[in-house]
Amino acid sequence: MTLCNIKVPYEVNFKLCLWKFLLNCSDWNVLFCVKFVRNHFLNMHSIPRILVFSAAFLFVSHLSLAQQQDREQSELYMEQAKLIMTETQAMDDARDLMIIAANSDTTNAEANFEAGRIHMLTIGKERASKYFLRVFRQHPEFRFDLEYWIAESFQFGLSFDKAIAFYELYKAKLSGNPGYNGRDLVPMEEVDRRIIECNNGKEFVANPKDYSIVNIGREVNSEFDDYAPVLNENEDELVFTSRRRDGNVNEDVFEDNKPYEDIFYATKENGKWMRAQNIGSRINTPYHDSNLALSSDGNTLYIRKDVNGGDIYFSVRGKDGVWSPPEPIEGDVNSSFTEASVSVSKDGNTMYFSSDRPGGLGGTDIYIATRTKAGEWTRVKNAGPKINTEYDEDSPFIDYDGKTLFFSSKGGKGMGGFDIFKSNLLDAKKNEWSDPENLGFPINTPDNDIFYVGSKDGERGYYSTTREDGMGYEDIYLITTEEPPAKTEEAPKELLPLVYIVKVMDGDSKKPLEAKVRLQGAVDNIVVGSRTIEPGTYEFKIKSEDSKEYQLSAELDGYIFQNLKVMLAGASEEGGSEGKIIEMKKLVVGARSVLRNIYFDYGKATFRTESYAELNKLENMLKQNENLKVEISGHTDNVSSASFNLKLSQRRANAVKDFLVSKGIDTRRITAVGYGEGRPLASNDDEKDGRELNRRVEFQVLGN
Repeated sequence: MTLCNIKVPYEVNFKLCLWKFLLNCSDWNVLFCVKFVRNHFLNMHSIPRILVFSAAFLFVSHLSLAQQQDREQSELYMEQAKLIMTETQAMDDARDLMIIAANSDTTNAEANFEAGRIHMLTIGKERASKYFLRVFRQHPEFRFDLEYWIAESFQFGLSFDKAIAFYELYKAKLSGNPGYNGRDLVPMEEVDRRIIECNNGKEFVANPKDYSIVNIGREVNSEFDDYAPVLNENEDELVFTSRRRDGNVNEDVFEDNKPYEDIFYATKENGKWMRAQNIGSRINTPYHDSNLALSSDGNTLYIRKDVNGGDIYFSVRGKDGVWSPPEPIEGDVNSSFTEASVSVSKDGNTMYFSSDRPGGLGGTDIYIATRTKAGEWTRVKNAGPKINTEYDEDSPFIDYDGKTLFFSSKGGKGMGGFDIFKSNLLDAKKNEWSDPENLGFPINTPDNDIFYVGSKDGERGYYSTTREDGMGYEDIYLITTEEPPAKTEEAPKELLPLVYIVKVMDGDSKKPLEAKVRLQGAVDNIVVGSRTIEPGTYEFKIKSEDSKEYQLSAELDGYIFQNLKVMLAGASEEGGSEGKIIEMKKLVVGARSVLRNIYFDYGKATFRTESYAELNKLENMLKQNENLKVEISGHTDNVSSASFNLKLSQRRANAVKDFLVSKGIDTRRITAVGYGEGRPLASNDDEKDGRELNRRVEFQVLGN
């Protein structure tokens, strides 16, 4: 994953220089500035385009919170967002501006469609349907493929039935307009493929695999993109690609206003990952650098260079621990086309790689090469039709047994984007493979799932993905499988699942609400399969034999999210059922909620890894409800002095605010207050039912 190499110096990005000025501007002044940029900068070709971009981007930091429709404001913000998309690749910044434009005038079809489209190109794809539906309700003929966009957003949000309904609407439009040949035409075969993916998704989500997927931790992951993990055989060294700012070789930013890709590494000591470090300037350059594979002994690193269409290089670590300068691999693998995503067998003699060279089965295919005694990679062959499809295949990983191949594919029995599959080598001479098996949900999602590597014993895996408990964009996760029950001489007893019924309703009207409801293990993150019985009623089947604590969450636009811990029994011979009613509060002024799942290190204001699921839900709620203003309040128990507790509670409230602002939430929407020990919920005489309850963070709605 390497991008074009264009330098954009930090120094020219002057938004920070004007930050204080803009915070004190009225909305009228901000709009005046927007007009000034439009009227004066757009026709000055001598102005560096990044300067124009920076001026435009300033206004996302000072968005108007007016609740009334404002067509002029909508047009101005839309114009600045389009400028960014024309002049740069900073799609995240363009998205934030286009959201302001869309919400300033919900009847502005172009602004609302573009707000949805840019979501689909970046993150928050499931939120795009909100903007597409505005267009659909008011201007259904705005685009020929409008229903397709709505369906695809629902698919990303796991709302498969809604997605299928809109895909069918689009198919009906296609059938009714057989002669249509516009640029916004989506072919029938592509729509049919999406419907197949949705049906696959319904099956996978209802029957999730018992995978524990846990964030590898803040020592490795950052608030930026961290991806493409590779490990040595001992699993005590991890190499990955990151776009973080700290430690980056290049102090500049790329055209998308993010740092360049650099290769980082982390080592494990006493079972814990140490803080990741840049691998150094021998490997990294001032441009994009990404790793591909690491040999089992950890001493040969394969990387990708953005030369000759994309070539594979390697570096060897000497006995002194120093990496050699990267050199292109010798032989027939590199071509004038793109080569990427390498995996080398444990014995070092077989390479699996992806390439879009001619002669493949379609798109990017996976190929196999053999190493000669002279060290050249030759006898390149296509992995064949069991592995490759008419769609793209990428990211191969050959297991330590030399027979099990993991790879990502947009074809096969997938649920959307790249899904991770595995296949077994049946006959090496004949290049015969078994039918690929989808690893299933929750490893795979409707988005791209890629960069999987496994452990020597096959009990663990690592990959990068965007999840609810992520610290930034993509994070690296550890995958483990639930241990099978111990074998006994007795015949295994047939266990019936515990059926857990959750009903979600409005706290005032008691009417059912169609919310996003999820149940997963509180510690292991193992997801419980679910299905919708009727609107607002959801069924979960717990097949695990052990009773344990689960995290139950419910989210809905316009309401305070719920994030509860529940203790549930496991499957048994008799089976059984339990139920839970969740009453959701509307986001009205005065409404408050305790954020009990935000954890800090003792006596500090730094988040622990398990805090990010709650923080991201808070962020999502604020992004779904753009007019919302909240107070974040910190509270402590009465251990330590009152003055220390007051300062600590303020620092913790500030930490939550800083997190939200770093994610693009306007700082003026958040007030952070520390109350120390002054507002206890319970007596401080007891730990579990007292002091523990008092150590908390809350939010209260100040305006909406």
